[in-house]
Amino acid sequence: MTGDQQYWTSRPEVGSRPDQVDLLLPDLELTLETDSGVFSGTRIDRGTRFLLMEGAQPAEGATELLDLGCGYGPIACSLALRSPGSRVWAVDVNERALALCSSNAASAGLDNVVVSTPDDMPDDVTFNAIWSNPPIRIGKAALHDLLSTWLDRLAPGGTAHLVVQRHLGSDSLARWLTDEGWDTHRRASRKGFRLLDVAARHVSETDRGQP
Repeated sequence: MTGDQQYWTSRPEVGSRPDQVDLLLPDLELTLETDSGVFSGTRIDRGTRFLLMEGAQPAEGATELLDLGCGYGPIACSLALRSPGSRVWAVDVNERALALCSSNAASAGLDNVVVSTPDDMPDDVTFNAIWSNPPIRIGKAALHDLLSTWLDRLAPGGTAHLVVQRHLGSDSLARWLTDEGWDTHRRASRKGFRLLDVAARHVSETDRGQP
């Protein structure tokens, strides 16, 4: 495995090749440090850019936001700039990516980004919103498990915002999400990518273990 093929492992075996990419959006500009062995380390991924350009903006008053699969931090840093009053959790399994995300947030003066592995994430935190360019290539079963774990941590009324390539199963994923209780709608579609808005699943008092 080399390059992007191993970005979802905790310790990429490919040698380090530091680089920089520029993220230019209508409302912000960031120069981000990257490296080999992380997702889209030589450019801003087209899906990520689409999500940041046309996906939902952080809601006013949101306190806890999540970038699931943060990589070197383009989404997390953008959210932190757009919502300075929020705490932005940047979660990934890739240690090299996490180090880059932390460094990029610090370089941009963003003290509201909290970088974490999934295992180190506090159990009691729920999220007003989640943004993710999820790792589709880990396989359907692993992807469903990943999304189930984190979508169930949406606060009541929260929404997840996902970008998925059409030819990698965006439409079937949307159907699965809805069938599992997360009402899912397509926000936009462009050049083979879908933006999906996924509403928090309703949990009844019986499900919560209440009388």
